[in-house]
Amino acid sequence: MAIKRQDLFEKCRRFTKAREVMEAGLYPYFRTIESAQDPVVYMNGKRMIMVGSNNYLGLTNHPKVKEAAIEAVKKYGTGCAGSRFLNGTLDIHVALEEKLARFMRKEAALVFSTGFQVNLGVISSLIGKDDMVVIDKMDHASIIDGCRLSHGEVKKFRHNDVADLERVLSGSAGTPALVVIDGVFSMEGDIAKLPGILEVTHRYGARLMVDDAHGIGVLGKTGRGTAEHFGLENEVDLIMGTYSKSLASIGGFIAGSENTIHYIKHFARALIFSASPPPASVAAVSAALDIIEREPERLVRLREITRRMIKGFKDMGFEIGPTETPIVPVMVGENETAFRMAMMLQEEGVFANVAVSPAVPNGKALIRTSYMATHTDEHLETVLNAFSKVGKSLGIIS
Repeated sequence: MAIKRQDLFEKCRRFTKAREVMEAGLYPYFRTIESAQDPVVYMNGKRMIMVGSNNYLGLTNHPKVKEAAIEAVKKYGTGCAGSRFLNGTLDIHVALEEKLARFMRKEAALVFSTGFQVNLGVISSLIGKDDMVVIDKMDHASIIDGCRLSHGEVKKFRHNDVADLERVLSGSAGTPALVVIDGVFSMEGDIAKLPGILEVTHRYGARLMVDDAHGIGVLGKTGRGTAEHFGLENEVDLIMGTYSKSLASIGGFIAGSENTIHYIKHFARALIFSASPPPASVAAVSAALDIIEREPERLVRLREITRRMIKGFKDMGFEIGPTETPIVPVMVGENETAFRMAMMLQEEGVFANVAVSPAVPNGKALIRTSYMATHTDEHLETVLNAFSKVGKSLGIIS
C-alpha cells in the first residue's frame, strides 16, 4: 500500500502571483532581447533604449573583446570539460589571474565560473564553526547564501551604519571574524562607507571583504573600484569582482594575499566542484581589462552621464535616494505601481528594471535604471522625457 504523503509539487500549483501579473499585462521579467547589450536593443523588432543593463563601460559588444573571445574558441574550443582543480586549468586562466592581481594591486587572484560562486566559495571556505561572518543587511543574495553554506555564526548590521557594525563586533571579542560588504549596493546605487567600516573592522581584529561587482570599472581614478575610490586598496583584505558588469562576460574572481588565495583555492567547493570558466569568457575579460586601462575616457564619460541623470531625475521631482553611481533608482512605492511603470516605459521605448518586495522593503518598490559609457545625449534625453511622461501619468511627480 502506498504511503499517503503531501505532494511536494503542491506549492508549485498554489503559486499564482506571477501568472496574475502576466494576465494583467504587467509582468516585467524574462523579457526577450534580440540584440547585443548596447544602449539600443530590440524586443519583438521594436527599438528600445536600454537602461537596465550592467554593461557600464559598454564593452560587451566591443570589437576587440569579441575578437579575443573568437580567437580563444579557435585555439581552446568551447569549454574545458572539467574543474579548475583537475583538468580544467588552461594557461589563459593563470594569465588572467595574474593580470587581475596586478589590476587590483593584490598579491594573487583566483577566477570562478560565476560571480555568485565566488561569494559562495570564498565565504563558506573561510568561515568555519568557530568563526563569525558579519554582513550588511542590504548585501547581495550571493553573500547571504555564502553565509548559509558556512558553518559559522552569521550576524548582520544596519545598512551602511558604521556604529551598528561596531556594536556587532564589540559583542564578539575573540571570535575570528570576516566582515563582508558590497562596495556599491546593486539596487540603490549607494557606496559603502568604506573608511569607517574598515577602521572599525580592523580595530576589532576582523578581516574585511568587499564585493565590488558594481564598483570595478565604475569607481576609482582608474576604474579599480571602491577601494581605489577611497584610497584604501592596501587596507582591504579581499576584493571580489564579477565579469558580468564592466568586464563584458560572465564569471568572477577574488583578489587578496597569496596565502589567503592559496587556501581558498584548496577549500572552496564552488570552485573545486564546478566546471572551469570557458575560454571565450576568460579571453573576453582579459581584453576588457586592457581596454579599461587604454581608454580612460570611458570612465570620464560614464561619470558625466551619471551626474546628468541624477540631476535630471531630481529636477523632475523623482526620489532617487543617495546614489552616486550609474545605478539610479526611481522610487515608486507599491509593487503594482512599479510593474505598471515598467510596462508604460516599455511602451515609450525604454527598457528599465523593476525591484519589488522582498528584494526591497514593502512599500519601497523602485524602477532601477543603470547607464553605459556608450549612451549618447540623445538616448539620455529620450529616457528623461519618457520618465517625465510616465511619472506624471501615474501621479508620482507633478
